[in-house]
Amino acid sequence: MEIIKPASEKAEHQASSSLVTSSSGQPTLNALSYVQTKVVPLRAEHLERNRIVAYNKNSNMGGAFDLLRTQILRTMEENGWRTLAITSPTPGAGKTVMAINLAMSIAHHTTKTALLVDFDLRRPKVGSCLGLTMETSLNEFLSGKAELQDVLVNPTLPRFVVLPTREPVPLSTEVLSSPVVSDLISDLRERYASRIVIFDLPPLLSSDDVITVLPQFDCVLLVVANGENSTKEIEECLHHLATANLIGTVLNKGEQQNRSYY
Repeated sequence: MEIIKPASEKAEHQASSSLVTSSSGQPTLNALSYVQTKVVPLRAEHLERNRIVAYNKNSNMGGAFDLLRTQILRTMEENGWRTLAITSPTPGAGKTVMAINLAMSIAHHTTKTALLVDFDLRRPKVGSCLGLTMETSLNEFLSGKAELQDVLVNPTLPRFVVLPTREPVPLSTEVLSSPVVSDLISDLRERYASRIVIFDLPPLLSSDDVITVLPQFDCVLLVVANGENSTKEIEECLHHLATANLIGTVLNKGEQQNRSYY
């Protein structure tokens, strides 16, 4: 399991939708009407191989994620925030594993529901980490070949819904800056007051995808890999995030510390 160390505290339902074309020729979203969500069972052995440990709320291996969840939810509730973007300086920091475990931990919170959206359109991994079958996904929704109700998945965990991306999306920066994505983010945020929407974004320094879409999220969590991300990379990320609500920084892949109750 990757060890998580919170380093700072700065600071379902179901769906259908249809695409229409605006007067400018750009695709937009009609009002969404939630009616059903596909249920796909998870396999414990697959989750464990991918370091997904928070699915079992009775396991003590998810304690670090529960601590991070409590800190994040407190800050988000204080500010009325509902959308959380998760990014990292570079690939390999473990942001996707972090996003999945955090979303599951939030779903275990009896007053909240969690929706996890795979917005790493260049290298989507949420669905494969969970072992989801993805005949339809965000790819089909963005291309107008499927409605939102067809691409949302409930992985048999109460109050947890996933919007996976099956394969890389061409021209990802342009897609993330499109009206259809803007409307999608807005609707997912506003649909349910008790929902926390987590967006797994690409690494911040790998492309301009994050900078393009970041202003649309309430807050952002930066995942830093211990021993892998340099001080210069972290400082560059903080520069790019200067105008965002940086809810915190997580040091991932740290050395495990043995703790007793006392």
